[in-house]
Amino acid sequence: MAGLGEFALIRQFFAAAACAAPAPGVVRGIGDDCALLQLPPGEQLAVSTDTQVAGVHFPERHDPFLLAQRVLAAAASDLAAMGAAPLGFTLALTLPAADPVWLEGFARGLDAIARACGLALIGGDTTRGPLNINVTVFGALPAGQALLRSGARPGDLVCIGGPTGEAAAALPLVLGEREAHGAADAQLLAQYWTPQPQLALGQALRGLASAALDVSDGLLADCGHIAEESAVRVVIEAARLPLSAALRAAAGSEALRLALSGGDDYVLAFTVAPHAVTALQVAGLSFHIVGRVEAGGGVRVLDGAGRDITPAAAGYQHFGGGDGQA
Repeated sequence: MAGLGEFALIRQFFAAAACAAPAPGVVRGIGDDCALLQLPPGEQLAVSTDTQVAGVHFPERHDPFLLAQRVLAAAASDLAAMGAAPLGFTLALTLPAADPVWLEGFARGLDAIARACGLALIGGDTTRGPLNINVTVFGALPAGQALLRSGARPGDLVCIGGPTGEAAAALPLVLGEREAHGAADAQLLAQYWTPQPQLALGQALRGLASAALDVSDGLLADCGHIAEESAVRVVIEAARLPLSAALRAAAGSEALRLALSGGDDYVLAFTVAPHAVTALQVAGLSFHIVGRVEAGGGVRVLDGAGRDITPAAAGYQHFGGGDGQA
């Protein structure tokens, strides 16, 4: 890259970051052809890769400090969904140019969220091209205790780890279609740019949740994955969804639609037997019961009178012509 070579870029902006320092479970990080991870006996490695492309997953005009936090938080959320404790991550950056100002902001944001999540930067790659950010995260968990999508059973309750729809409601602000005003808009923007992976909740769900995933493409679309993998029907009760005041203020009559299909929420959705709910509550975990699991298939949304109000659009799909179907 003109003006700043690949290895100088890595040394200056990433290898020297606090999140690249030696960490538990990391035998060798940046500096060799591969990173080396050491797991304690009886543990399994959880691995997830997430790619975000400028103009597709985030706007061309953005704050690199916030972008870095969004990218890594989205990847770390997959570890939470499996109940894994974070270990480390690799970063592959495709950059149109080696812009020191952009890189400095991005590196600061990456370091902040990496340290908050307990993730060590252990390697990666840089190359030239349209802006593309690829993160691979690694976590550990006791063998046989991973949270999967395939364990939901009729009679289970459907829960979510927090409100949905706020990131989708932030899009007009992110895209510059309207100006941000007040605390409500600030809350929406924070949910879009700096989501908080629910790592502690995911680990607490080990042995309690029958199925789990993180909500990235929309609550209905992602609950559809649980329904398909578990061969059950997921029923969402619209009146039980925790629609935030910020979402209601920004979206008005569209609030419910965004909460169901908006995406980019990065909260956990999980199913749990009724008798296990007390254990979660005693542990002080914050979550909302929003529905139930029945025999059958697919996802249904019911209003307060029990009428089916399932929207046609379930959430975002790449290569699917836009919205998915429940």
